[in-house]
Amino acid sequence: MRGSVVDTLDGGVGTVIEALTRRHHQRRLARAGWTRALSGASTGWASGSFSVRDGNRVEVFIDGAAALPAIAAAIRSAGSFIHVAGWSISADFAMERMPEIATLRDLLAEAAERVEVRVLTWAGAPFGLFHPSRADSRNALRALTAGTKIRGSLDAHNRPMHCHHEKLVVVDGKLAFVGGIDLTNLGGNRFDSAPHDSAVKLGWHDVAASLAGPSVADVASHFAMRWEAAAGERLPPAEVSAPAGPSRVQLVRTVPEHTYSPLRLGDFSILEAYAGALRHAERLIYLENQFLWSAELVAILRDKLLRPPSADFRIAIVLPNRPNNGRDDTRGQLAVLLEADRHDRLLVGTIGPPGRHHPPVYVHAKVGVVDDAWLTVGSANLNEHSLFNDTEVNLVTDDAALARSVREHLWSEHLGQDCVGLDSLTVLEEKWRPLLASTATPSVPLRALPGTSRRSGRLLGPLKGLFIDG
Repeated sequence: MRGSVVDTLDGGVGTVIEALTRRHHQRRLARAGWTRALSGASTGWASGSFSVRDGNRVEVFIDGAAALPAIAAAIRSAGSFIHVAGWSISADFAMERMPEIATLRDLLAEAAERVEVRVLTWAGAPFGLFHPSRADSRNALRALTAGTKIRGSLDAHNRPMHCHHEKLVVVDGKLAFVGGIDLTNLGGNRFDSAPHDSAVKLGWHDVAASLAGPSVADVASHFAMRWEAAAGERLPPAEVSAPAGPSRVQLVRTVPEHTYSPLRLGDFSILEAYAGALRHAERLIYLENQFLWSAELVAILRDKLLRPPSADFRIAIVLPNRPNNGRDDTRGQLAVLLEADRHDRLLVGTIGPPGRHHPPVYVHAKVGVVDDAWLTVGSANLNEHSLFNDTEVNLVTDDAALARSVREHLWSEHLGQDCVGLDSLTVLEEKWRPLLASTATPSVPLRALPGTSRRSGRLLGPLKGLFIDG
């Protein structure tokens, strides 16, 4: 009885705070002229700073063991410049492990002997509140650049209690990497791959994409804006590359208002793209993310569950078992969705280690697929930090073949079997759902998310959004 009363009170207070948070964001976006970000467009494109560009080639890399050597190869091939932007960097981070270890410092220092190399990282948290701290970031950048021709700068143009979270590499203005993989030793084994069977360090599931073609100029322009603010150097305007592939791409981002002078009113196009794509989904929403406590996006998902657009409509979500923060926030928002899931259309899972004696696996990917027709990959989490307050960069494409391929390959990894060519509804109902309902330890990575129930707290996420937003 006591538990029931507490749960009811918690849910009621949580609902009030969520409403206050959403109104706070509505007022804030209205002041900045960005109310459109809350509704989005039916196309899933955004009206941000960058236009939709044809003629791009996009390749998506699942896990660090696939992405990092590709980045290393691009660095080695550079003919004019290399620009790197990250949340945190480690000089001794292994970009390659075969035939021998190649560290980030080794690669960039060697490249800097022939081309311009610029590295931009977040300046760190003030007062040692969390890591990386100001001292951590200074020391890490010094370790990377000392004794080399690498140019480094720390960017402190961020809102209090927030950060620069994007992870970007631009080579010669012709190739860019956008995604969730940080070039740092902080956390777990970022150079990981399925089945995530490391015996010593936290497993790490992540995703990044390479981009060639006209949209690379937009990644380069974003870096140039931040570099000028942090380092005081104005870079030449980015040249638009010739078409390189079949994909239409838009670069979307979060830049809070009053952060950089060229974007006085900010850019909230990641929120706008997600809101439009999710709101107009017809058959399938698939999300992999580190967090899920955006009151705005959860409200859209809740409405889709209450009023499903088709008989076959499903929402499938993969989250970490224990996010490094915000666990109760995500659990609370999942409770909102579970209460709305009256037709059994929601499937929520996580990725577990392959055996009892292996460390856990951390889901750090930031991927969204809608109706196998819309895809986003980038650095943005589905929380108030990434959608309103941190700087973030994602790419969006309506390349349906690519969107479906990425989903199929992710599901193949998580289910330990080939899902290419299989109907998504069949996979969800015949393979996913039995795994999530089973009490036995599965022999594949995908498993039920422990603690996912209708009896979850709903307060912390909305409170953070309300009182830390500013």
